[in-house]
Amino acid sequence: MNSLNISMLTICGLEELDQHASRPITHILSILDPEYPEPPIFGEFPPHSRRVLRFHDVVEPTPGQVLPQREHVEEILAFGVSLKETAAENGAHLLVHCHAGISRSTAAMATLLAQLAPERPADDILAQIVEIRPKAWPNLRIIESADGLLGRQGTLVSAVGRLYAMQLERYPHIAEYMRTNGRSREVEMAAAARLLAP
Repeated sequence: MNSLNISMLTICGLEELDQHASRPITHILSILDPEYPEPPIFGEFPPHSRRVLRFHDVVEPTPGQVLPQREHVEEILAFGVSLKETAAENGAHLLVHCHAGISRSTAAMATLLAQLAPERPADDILAQIVEIRPKAWPNLRIIESADGLLGRQGTLVSAVGRLYAMQLERYPHIAEYMRTNGRSREVEMAAAARLLAP
């Protein structure tokens, strides 16, 4: 990462965007619900490169909800190519946001870090995500697509299961929320990761 001269990585939610408007951010990846209006705050940011993706924070087909698709992850990776080119030449400061800064944005940032450092272990990548955003719970569907597109052979998926297990140890109340919101598969992955832990 240092050789690419990415000076800062930021993950946040919509309500925090105004805290970053005066910072020298060069690249922004926005993930919004399809029906959500364009946030006017970006007019206050310095000139930057921005990509906007629109889908809901779900992992299973849900009535009225737009699932993250492989094509969305391909767009994240295309954004990563331009980020890498800029960072190699001029340096970069990347901000990734979704609505809460917990699930879609953390999965997207993990995808970008895995792309930028292909040899870096998945657990190291996800540890950095938690360092940036302590309550991170990356969207599994995004991680699964990223794993396949980047040829990670299941390592990103396995690592995110271990991250879920760690987060449930810290925040056990999350389990019920995830189950009632169609994300039982992530909770089951956490349980499986616990069983496999040494």
